[in-house]
Amino acid sequence: MTKKYDALALMSGGLDSILAARAVMDQGLSVLGLHFITPFFGKPEEIPFWQEHYGIEVAPVDISQKYVDMMLDGPSQGFGKWLNPCIDCKIVMLSHAASLLPEYGAKFLISGEVQGQRPMSQRADALNLISKRGHVRDLLLRPLCARNLPPTPMEESGLVDRERLHDIHGRGRKRQYELAEHYGFTEIPTPAGGCCLTEAQGAARFVKLLTHRPRPSVNDFRLVRHGRQYWADTNWLVFGRASADNIQIDSCIEPTDYVIRIKDFPGPLAVGRPVVGDWDSETIRDAAAFVSSYSGKARKHFEATGEPVKITVQRGKSVEVIEVVPSRETVLPWTEPQPEIVREWKKAQSE
Repeated sequence: MTKKYDALALMSGGLDSILAARAVMDQGLSVLGLHFITPFFGKPEEIPFWQEHYGIEVAPVDISQKYVDMMLDGPSQGFGKWLNPCIDCKIVMLSHAASLLPEYGAKFLISGEVQGQRPMSQRADALNLISKRGHVRDLLLRPLCARNLPPTPMEESGLVDRERLHDIHGRGRKRQYELAEHYGFTEIPTPAGGCCLTEAQGAARFVKLLTHRPRPSVNDFRLVRHGRQYWADTNWLVFGRASADNIQIDSCIEPTDYVIRIKDFPGPLAVGRPVVGDWDSETIRDAAAFVSSYSGKARKHFEATGEPVKITVQRGKSVEVIEVVPSRETVLPWTEPQPEIVREWKKAQSE
């Protein structure tokens, strides 16, 4: 049977979300943290650490498809500076969390939002809009700034003691650090981040994908996060910077991908993903030559012997070995997405 809790808390792993959950737990109520995972954010590997160091039970919740659909359909409140739909992001998470209340027997939701802390999503009007659009107005408690807001049904009923909640406001972090010291946290997490949609280069990668594939899959969005990203017209090439990238890229491989590996030397794992039709043999060779130039040992081998490098190219069950000369001066103009395309794309979307 599913364990029951009094409340479900949005748990990013940032200090505010941790303190919000602990504020309610201090009143003898049981809380389960929900750590949401999408192609754009989520650190489920850190959950054991959070549970041990901050004393909060946490469960991972994958909302990838729901989140991608929101992005592709167009967030109702638009994007932030780059490609971040901060208000709609919170609406999606809260509405999904509300749908889980019956499963856990929980009565209300907790969020670590602080009025006035973030210019887009934590203004007073934005907080009100999020509660309304997420259909959680009577279910959501914001413990860190609750005493600056109208009482919730949870406070009015006596389930939660309003006087033991907080009245934090604005962008300062002094009060949060004082609370962290009060709880004896030896490691204080930074304000929650890690959403690549808020970063210039991350946003550029996603917009480049959206330019050529209007409705990418969840796996497309996962692949676009990792390693080096290069495009030559509609040809999309991804390869690792380090072994960790190779592992992540390998997990995203699809049967129709061209998987490129350097045969006799260490080097990056590369994936060519068809966007508009299959690749021809010249495109495959060109990509293989470009990828092999990022293997230092393959490059040195060619420079010392003049012999080409062997490359395996796999697509589904088909595997062939080709020989190429490592080179970054290729026929196709492989280039990385640049941040200026984000503004151009957003402008086109608004016209």
